[in-house]
Amino acid sequence: VLDSQYGMYVWPSAVVLAQYLWARRGSLPGKRVLEVGAGVSLPGVLAAKCGAEVILSDSEELPQCLQNCRRSCLRNRLPHIPVLGLTWGRLSPGLLSLMPVDIILGSDVFFDPKDFEDILTTVYFLLEKNPHAQFWTTYQVRSADWSIEALLCRWKLKSIHIPLGSFGADKEHLASSPLPGRHTVEMMIISLAQPDGT
Repeated sequence: VLDSQYGMYVWPSAVVLAQYLWARRGSLPGKRVLEVGAGVSLPGVLAAKCGAEVILSDSEELPQCLQNCRRSCLRNRLPHIPVLGLTWGRLSPGLLSLMPVDIILGSDVFFDPKDFEDILTTVYFLLEKNPHAQFWTTYQVRSADWSIEALLCRWKLKSIHIPLGSFGADKEHLASSPLPGRHTVEMMIISLAQPDGT
Protein backbone atom coordinates (compact mmCIF):
# COMPACT_ATOMS: atom_id res chain seq x y z
CA VAL A 1 0.00 0.00 0.00
CA LEU A 2 1.50 3.30 -1.04
CA ASP A 3 1.06 6.09 1.45
CA SER A 4 3.20 8.66 3.19
CA GLN A 5 5.09 5.89 4.98
CA TYR A 6 7.73 5.50 2.27
CA GLY A 7 9.88 3.35 4.57
CA MET A 8 7.49 0.41 4.52
CA TYR A 9 8.42 -0.82 1.04
CA VAL A 10 11.55 -2.25 -0.61
CA TRP A 11 11.86 0.22 -3.49
CA PRO A 12 13.69 -0.79 -6.69
CA SER A 13 16.41 1.73 -5.85
CA ALA A 14 17.22 -0.22 -2.68
CA VAL A 15 17.68 -3.39 -4.74
CA VAL A 16 20.04 -1.57 -7.12
CA LEU A 17 22.07 -0.10 -4.23
CA ALA A 18 22.26 -3.54 -2.62
CA GLN A 19 23.57 -4.92 -5.94
CA TYR A 20 26.27 -2.22 -5.93
CA LEU A 21 27.26 -3.16 -2.38
CA TRP A 22 27.34 -6.84 -3.33
CA ALA A 23 29.61 -6.07 -6.30
CA ARG A 24 31.96 -4.29 -3.85
CA ARG A 25 31.56 -6.69 -0.95
CA GLY A 26 35.31 -7.35 -0.76
CA SER A 27 35.94 -3.71 0.17
CA LEU A 28 33.28 -3.52 2.91
CA PRO A 29 34.79 -5.39 5.90
CA GLY A 30 35.76 -2.85 8.55
CA LYS A 31 34.16 0.11 6.73
CA ARG A 32 31.95 2.35 8.84
CA VAL A 33 28.62 2.75 7.06
CA LEU A 34 25.59 4.92 7.81
CA GLU A 35 22.35 4.31 5.93
CA VAL A 36 20.06 7.37 5.90
CA GLY A 37 16.35 7.05 5.22
CA ALA A 38 16.85 3.33 5.75
CA GLY A 39 13.22 2.20 5.95
CA VAL A 40 13.35 -1.58 5.61
CA SER A 41 17.16 -1.31 5.44
CA LEU A 42 18.08 -3.67 2.60
CA PRO A 43 21.36 -1.89 1.67
CA GLY A 44 22.47 -1.42 5.29
CA VAL A 45 21.65 -5.00 6.26
CA LEU A 46 23.59 -6.30 3.26
CA ALA A 47 26.57 -4.07 4.11
CA ALA A 48 26.55 -5.51 7.65
CA LYS A 49 26.35 -9.06 6.30
CA CYS A 50 29.42 -8.22 4.18
CA GLY A 51 31.42 -7.15 7.25
CA ALA A 52 30.82 -3.40 7.49
CA GLU A 53 30.15 -1.64 10.80
CA VAL A 54 26.67 -0.27 10.13
CA ILE A 55 24.35 2.27 11.70
CA LEU A 56 20.82 2.49 10.32
CA SER A 57 18.86 5.73 10.49
CA ASP A 58 15.50 7.10 9.54
CA SER A 59 13.44 10.08 10.60
CA GLU A 60 12.98 10.46 14.33
CA GLU A 61 9.46 11.62 13.41
CA LEU A 62 8.61 8.20 11.91
CA PRO A 63 8.87 5.66 14.75
CA GLN A 64 7.31 2.97 12.57
CA CYS A 65 10.22 3.30 10.10
CA LEU A 66 12.72 3.04 12.94
CA GLN A 67 10.88 -0.09 14.13
CA ASN A 68 11.14 -1.53 10.60
CA CYS A 69 14.91 -0.99 10.73
CA ARG A 70 15.06 -2.92 14.01
CA ARG A 71 12.86 -5.72 12.64
CA SER A 72 15.06 -6.07 9.57
CA CYS A 73 18.10 -6.42 11.79
CA LEU A 74 16.45 -9.06 13.97
CA ARG A 75 15.19 -11.06 10.99
CA ASN A 76 18.69 -11.04 9.53
CA ARG A 77 20.36 -12.07 12.81
CA LEU A 78 21.95 -8.64 13.27
CA PRO A 79 20.46 -7.59 16.63
CA HIS A 80 23.35 -5.31 17.61
CA ILE A 81 23.15 -2.84 14.69
CA PRO A 82 22.38 0.60 16.13
CA VAL A 83 19.24 2.34 14.84
CA LEU A 84 19.29 6.12 15.06
CA GLY A 85 16.48 8.65 14.70
CA LEU A 86 17.94 11.19 12.28
CA THR A 87 15.77 13.81 10.61
CA TRP A 88 17.20 15.41 7.47
CA GLY A 89 18.15 19.05 7.82
CA ARG A 90 18.13 18.95 11.62
CA LEU A 91 21.22 19.00 13.82
CA SER A 92 20.33 16.52 16.55
CA PRO A 93 22.45 15.17 19.42
CA GLY A 94 22.55 11.81 17.60
CA LEU A 95 23.92 13.39 14.45
CA LEU A 96 26.45 15.48 16.35
CA SER A 97 27.77 12.48 18.29
CA LEU A 98 27.83 10.09 15.35
CA MET A 99 30.97 8.00 14.94
CA PRO A 100 33.18 8.69 11.90
CA VAL A 101 31.83 7.16 8.69
CA ASP A 102 33.42 5.99 5.45
CA ILE A 103 30.26 5.47 3.40
CA ILE A 104 26.80 6.99 3.61
CA LEU A 105 24.07 5.00 1.88
CA GLY A 106 20.74 6.38 0.67
CA SER A 107 18.30 4.60 -1.61
CA ASP A 108 15.49 6.71 -3.03
CA VAL A 109 16.01 9.51 -0.54
CA PHE A 110 15.63 11.90 -3.50
CA PHE A 111 11.92 11.13 -3.69
CA ASP A 112 10.16 14.38 -2.83
CA PRO A 113 11.79 17.59 -4.13
CA LYS A 114 10.75 19.49 -0.99
CA ASP A 115 13.20 17.29 0.97
CA PHE A 116 16.22 17.62 -1.34
CA GLU A 117 17.75 20.64 0.41
CA ASP A 118 17.38 19.02 3.85
CA ILE A 119 18.92 15.77 2.61
CA LEU A 120 21.92 17.59 1.15
CA THR A 121 22.27 19.72 4.31
CA THR A 122 22.65 16.51 6.31
CA VAL A 123 24.92 14.85 3.74
CA TYR A 124 27.13 17.94 3.56
CA PHE A 125 27.42 18.02 7.36
CA LEU A 126 28.46 14.36 7.41
CA LEU A 127 30.93 14.74 4.55
CA GLU A 128 32.49 17.82 6.10
CA LYS A 129 33.01 15.86 9.34
CA ASN A 130 34.34 12.93 7.27
CA PRO A 131 36.09 14.52 4.25
CA HIS A 132 37.14 11.20 2.72
CA ALA A 133 33.66 9.67 2.97
CA GLN A 134 31.29 9.19 0.03
CA PHE A 135 27.52 9.20 -0.30
CA TRP A 136 26.38 6.24 -2.42
CA THR A 137 22.83 6.91 -3.59
CA THR A 138 20.31 5.43 -5.98
CA TYR A 139 17.03 7.00 -7.01
CA GLN A 140 14.20 6.58 -9.47
CA VAL A 141 13.85 9.29 -12.10
CA ARG A 142 10.24 10.27 -11.61
CA SER A 143 10.26 13.61 -13.37
CA ALA A 144 12.42 15.31 -15.96
CA ASP A 145 11.54 18.58 -14.23
CA TRP A 146 13.80 18.19 -11.20
CA SER A 147 17.50 17.86 -10.71
CA ILE A 148 19.83 18.09 -7.73
CA GLU A 149 22.73 19.48 -9.78
CA ALA A 150 22.15 23.10 -8.68
CA LEU A 151 21.88 22.03 -5.06
CA LEU A 152 25.11 20.03 -5.33
CA CYS A 153 26.88 23.17 -6.58
CA ARG A 154 25.38 25.27 -3.79
CA TRP A 155 26.58 22.78 -1.17
CA LYS A 156 30.02 22.41 -2.83
CA LEU A 157 29.43 18.76 -3.58
CA LYS A 158 30.34 16.80 -6.68
CA SER A 159 28.75 13.70 -8.13
CA ILE A 160 29.87 10.85 -10.32
CA HIS A 161 27.24 8.94 -12.27
CA ILE A 162 27.68 5.17 -11.94
CA PRO A 163 26.32 3.22 -14.94
CA LEU A 164 24.14 0.34 -13.73
CA GLY A 165 25.75 -1.98 -16.26
CA SER A 166 29.09 -1.55 -14.51
CA PHE A 167 27.82 -3.66 -11.60
CA GLY A 168 25.25 -5.88 -13.28
CA ALA A 169 22.20 -3.86 -12.22
CA ASP A 170 20.93 -3.00 -15.69
CA LYS A 171 18.75 -6.10 -15.98
CA GLU A 172 15.03 -5.45 -15.84
CA HIS A 173 14.29 -8.32 -13.44
CA LEU A 174 16.73 -6.95 -10.83
CA ALA A 175 14.77 -3.85 -9.92
CA SER A 176 11.54 -4.19 -11.81
CA SER A 177 8.74 -2.58 -9.93
CA PRO A 178 5.02 -3.26 -9.67
CA LEU A 179 4.53 0.46 -9.03
CA PRO A 180 2.54 2.41 -11.60
CA GLY A 181 4.67 3.52 -14.54
CA ARG A 182 8.19 2.49 -15.45
CA HIS A 183 10.94 4.59 -14.03
CA THR A 184 14.65 4.54 -14.59
CA VAL A 185 16.89 3.91 -11.59
CA GLU A 186 20.08 5.95 -11.47
CA MET A 187 23.11 5.77 -9.20
CA MET A 188 25.63 8.39 -8.21
CA ILE A 189 28.43 8.83 -5.72
CA ILE A 190 28.49 12.24 -4.05
CA SER A 191 31.53 13.66 -2.27
CA LEU A 192 32.96 17.01 -1.25
CA ALA A 193 34.18 19.12 -4.14
CA GLN A 194 37.77 20.34 -4.06
CA PRO A 195 38.33 24.08 -3.49
CA ASP A 196 38.67 24.50 -7.27
CA GLY A 197 35.21 22.96 -7.73
CA THR A 198 36.34 19.56 -9.03
